[in-house]
Amino acid sequence: MSPRLARLLFNLWPPFLFTGIRVTALTPGFSHARVELRRHWYNRNYVGTHFGGSLFAMTDPFWMVMTLRALGDDYVVWDKAAEIEFIRPGRGTVHATFDLDAATVDAIREATAHGDKHLRWFTTEVVDAAGEPVARVRKQIYVRRKRDRGSAPTPA
Repeated sequence: MSPRLARLLFNLWPPFLFTGIRVTALTPGFSHARVELRRHWYNRNYVGTHFGGSLFAMTDPFWMVMTLRALGDDYVVWDKAAEIEFIRPGRGTVHATFDLDAATVDAIREATAHGDKHLRWFTTEVVDAAGEPVARVRKQIYVRRKRDRGSAPTPA
C-alpha cells in the first residue's frame, strides 16, 4: 500500500475521522508520520481543552504500523502497553511526529534474530502550535520473528 493511500485510509478511519485527527504526512517506507488534532466542539472535554482520549488516539497506531512496515512480513508486531502523561491543557491545534530510524530497525532485527521476542518502548510528544508539550505518550511494541512452520522437529 502506498503512503498516500494509507494516509487517506487513516484519515477516513472512524476513530480518526470522528475525532478530528488528521494524518498530514506519511513518507515512503513509513519511516516518518505527522498527525494533527484541531480542537472542535466534539473533541473538547468538560473544561474546553482537548479530550485526553483524542490526544492518546492520535498517537495510537503509528509505532506498531511503522515497525511492522519496516520489518516486513517475517515479523509479528503488536502493541503491548501504553501510557500517557498530560503535561498541560491542549488548546488549538496540536500535533505529533513519529520518526523510525534505520538504527532502531536494525537493533530490533538483531534482538529478534534467533526467534526471541523483543519489547521496545517508543516515546512521542504531542505539542501545541508553539512547540510546547501537551502530552507525552509511551508505547511498548512487541516484536518477534515469525516461526517457520516447516522447521518443527519431526517425531521419532
